Amino acid sequence: MSDLYDRDFFGWANEQGALLRAGKLAAADIEHIAEEIESMGRSEREQLTNRLGVLLAHLLKWQFQPARRRKSWRSTIREQRRRAARLLDRNPSLRPHLAAILAEAYGDAVLIAERETDLAEGTFPAECPWSFDQTTDDGFWPGPD
Repeated sequence: MSDLYDRDFFGWANEQGALLRAGKLAAADIEHIAEEIESMGRSEREQLTNRLGVLLAHLLKWQFQPARRRKSWRSTIREQRRRAARLLDRNPSLRPHLAAILAEAYGDAVLIAERETDLAEGTFPAECPWSFDQTTDDGFWPGPD
């Protein structure tokens, strides 16, 4: 069974699905099935972290480079807010982890903002200056108007 898992993941996945549907648990590759299910959960968390990283980077750019604000920045912020909200709606058990996810995403955001603005890393706050609720609030736009 593990051999198929290593050689042909698609074939393994279809075989495991058929075994589970048939109730043949003893024949199923339970260890790999559990590993894949856990991996799917980690993937959802990582996807939220990535969305928030892009969102936070654009909020930093919005705040620290008001003269360079573009319609595309606004569009990216709005899009990432929608996608983050959708991910949370589909995965509400991520909510208790939002503080850690936001902190992780903020570290990525600073690197992105630094690269895209040519501003020094020290320009940006060491910790995320906004709560998750602020970050995802459609009415929140940091910095001077």
